[in-house]
Parts: sequence; structure tokens; C-alpha cells
Amino acid sequence: MLLAVTLAAGAAAIGCGQQAKLPPAEVSDGNPARGAQLITDYGCATCHTVPGMRGANALVGPPLDHFGNRSYIAGALVNTGPNLQRWIRDPQGVEPGTAMPDLDVTPADARDIAAYLFTLE
Repeated sequence: MLLAVTLAAGAAAIGCGQQAKLPPAEVSDGNPARGAQLITDYGCATCHTVPGMRGANALVGPPLDHFGNRSYIAGALVNTGPNLQRWIRDPQGVEPGTAMPDLDVTPADARDIAAYLFTLE
């Protein structure tokens, strides 16, 4: 009886969203919380509107809301984890002349930024 009550309580807690949010499947080894901080550190809000981020309401680049539901990145790449990381690290190599600057993002930082962006649904 005690086991049943314990299991039911555990299931209720998970159902209430009290379980830690896992990284999105597209970037399963990424850290979305760190990625959110990196969005600020790299100055992404200078050009993009990012929902839920204070002061991130720029209109130079496209808004990043619902990014996890988008089909394409920059109209050129299918929106997958590896493609997004490639875009973040080398936008000029993907689309020469794009307004997106090369910010010397490290592979680890690109992974975490991508993990964060895929949480924006």
C-alpha cells in the first residue's frame, strides 16, 4: 500500500512539471539553461527578439520565438540540431553575405545555444 501511494505521488509530481526539463531531442547533449545565458553573452539580442529575455527586442534579424517549430534556418538549411549548430558557428559559410555575423562561437557554446533555441516552441 505504501509503495502504491509513493508511486502515485511521484507520478503526480512529474505530471505537475516538477521534473527537471531535459534538453530537446534535437540537441540531446546540450544545456538549454547555459544556452540562454550564452544568447546574452554573445549579444544575440542586439539583432534578435528573444521571447522571455529582458531587452531582447531588436528587429535586425528575425525574431527567435517558436524557433523549435521552424522548418528552415535562414531559408537555407533544414532545422536540425547539427544544421543549427553549423549556422551559429559559421553563418557566412552557409549563406555568404548574410547579415548574421561570425561571432567565433565555440562548438560547445553552439551546442548549448541550439539546445536553448529548440526549447522555443
